[in-house]
Amino acid sequence: MLFERTCVGLDVHARSIVACVIDALSGEVRSLRLSPKTDAVLAWVLTLDGPVAVTYEAGPTGFGLARA
Repeated sequence: MLFERTCVGLDVHARSIVACVIDALSGEVRSLRLSPKTDAVLAWVLTLDGPVAVTYEAGPTGFGLARA
């Protein structure tokens, strides 16, 4: 992850996803709550300054997201 500009951590649950974002260049850290819909999460990730590294808490509610 040394070459990614933006690092994202996702805490995936059935009803919502909590995201934490760290911008390596600016040092900005922020968090937000997202819809659990895979398309919505992917659309949001595409708005971030890249390259982006994304990880999520392993569990059955995140498998679809991991495949996407």
